Amino acid sequence: MTPEITKVDTLVVGAGQAGIAMSEHLTRLDIPHLVLEKQGIAQAWRTGRWDSLVANGPAWHDRFPGQTFADTGPDGFVPKERVADYFAEYAQRFNAPVRCGVEVKSVRRNTGKPGFIIDTSDGLIEARRVVAATGPFQKPIIPPIAAAETSLVQLHSAHYRNPQQLPEGGVLVVGAGSSGVQIADELNRAGKSVWLSVGPHDRPPRSYRQRDFCWWLGVLGLWDKAASEPGKEHVTIAVSGARGGHTVDFRRLAQEGVNLVGRTRTFNAGEVTFEEDLTENIRRGDENYLSLLDAADAWIDRNGMDLPPEPQARQMLADPSCMTQPTLSLNLAQAGITSIIWATGYAVDYRWLEVDTFDAAGRPRHQRGVSQEPGVYFLGLPWLSRRGSSFIWGVWHDAKYIADQITIQRSYEGYQGPEQRLR
Repeated sequence: MTPEITKVDTLVVGAGQAGIAMSEHLTRLDIPHLVLEKQGIAQAWRTGRWDSLVANGPAWHDRFPGQTFADTGPDGFVPKERVADYFAEYAQRFNAPVRCGVEVKSVRRNTGKPGFIIDTSDGLIEARRVVAATGPFQKPIIPPIAAAETSLVQLHSAHYRNPQQLPEGGVLVVGAGSSGVQIADELNRAGKSVWLSVGPHDRPPRSYRQRDFCWWLGVLGLWDKAASEPGKEHVTIAVSGARGGHTVDFRRLAQEGVNLVGRTRTFNAGEVTFEEDLTENIRRGDENYLSLLDAADAWIDRNGMDLPPEPQARQMLADPSCMTQPTLSLNLAQAGITSIIWATGYAVDYRWLEVDTFDAAGRPRHQRGVSQEPGVYFLGLPWLSRRGSSFIWGVWHDAKYIADQITIQRSYEGYQGPEQRLR
């Protein structure tokens, strides 16, 4: 007996911020669609982050255009559970056709007819189009240099929850982007002995001259940059919304007890070595920080804005001893380190999408989310169309563009030639 097949115009895979944004625009355009989510709406915000996480941007900025956070002031930083609730509430507003608890196992192009056949944990689906809205945080990366010692507790930041989760002893946090910095700070404040491995990073001010850095990136046109600078494709951003939001200052972290080291190089027989690049990485972060202050000052002068000067923003603490006399190797046992947190990012995982649109490294080939495989679209990836693409508001605008492209394709498919009109 042939299994029953559900048919739909467009299938959206994933019901996080990207999938919900996509569904809103498809609904507005009356395009029949279905959203499949293997867990719950915005589940990664609930269970894929540490307990104390808040959004890195203020509530007025990190949201969809059509709905505010009614219970958070515009300049507040929303807790992760509230962010997840926000997307669930948003989906209810337009009755988004979301089916939770359904995993997509494979997507293959049909033979002899248009569209795709999708195998799911709840049966087969046939769709003319597929939008991969699973985002960039699919597969936690722990680099191959990871320590082999079984006595150490090693966690990716995706699986870290709180300081109580870790055993007694010190912690090495590898990676100093937003996640690594915030986790290291939290562990230090909880009384842990913390070592933070700092690589290349950008370090924007949390706010400057009474405006959040999100606002500055907007008025300076930096959110709309179409491509990252050469050499900065993998540079992280050290910024925090924790404790009401503050500028990340590595020298202050050192002053408060965090041991700073350069990039982690090797592990061997209980010994970890570090690159001799700590000072250079922090100095380059300072340059990034100061360049934004310079750009903001110039914009204020150019536009005649009455925003009070903030000369103290340019004052730097003295270099701590960990910068002037960097640690290049460390015996983990002697240092009392019993845990390692790998804040080393994620990779995409599109093994379920069995179409010809990936490069040799498994990265999707696309232009603004429109893939080289007709009928396949990507949404929620960093730099999909601009710097802001992976942020909440940015993914909403990218979804609008993709929905418009789908409408164009539907108009071609709906065309009736002369032979059809004469029937």
